[in-house]
Amino acid sequence: MLDYNGIHYQTHPEVYEPAEDTFLFAENLQVKRRDRVLEIGTGTGIIALIVARKCRTVTATDVNPHAIDCALKNIINNKTYNVELKRGNLFEPVKGEKYDLILFNTPYLPTSEEERVEDELEAAWDGGEDGRKIIDQFLELLPHHLNPGGRVQLVQSSLSDIDKTLEKLGEMGLEASVTAREKCFFEEVVVITGKLEPKT
Repeated sequence: MLDYNGIHYQTHPEVYEPAEDTFLFAENLQVKRRDRVLEIGTGTGIIALIVARKCRTVTATDVNPHAIDCALKNIINNKTYNVELKRGNLFEPVKGEKYDLILFNTPYLPTSEEERVEDELEAAWDGGEDGRKIIDQFLELLPHHLNPGGRVQLVQSSLSDIDKTLEKLGEMGLEASVTAREKCFFEEVVVITGKLEPKT
């Protein structure tokens, strides 16, 4: 059993283990007490558990069945009662639902066909040829799931065109900026935060 700021969690060999990007995200979350939060790609559930201490409710999703099992164990072990888990890809499990804050540590690594290994764990980091395959799918669906004045926070890498994400968020009417960054090996990992401006 591992510990992060009083949250006890276990990992699974086929679930993305919390790493530098996870902890950068954890330290830069902007959560409000009344928020209804959606986390996509919850993995071990550690971000959902951190957020659950600060908000009204959390819905956490993951496409990986091992992640759902792992997150459930961690939710039970931490006696957390305001997190609901749903299995599925991106927004599929929450069709028609809207949230105040949407979180996603995106699969942002550029991955060529030759590098693909087709296992459950790969979904956590495989961003397709240019690293943007999942990011762009997420951004396309994002506006349909944000409440007026809603916010989004996502993690991505300098390898997958940060400026393009900021530009796309701006086109959707979100005021977006990089709110945290950390150099890792051959890349920079950032947290991007966007707020949907209320329509005037």
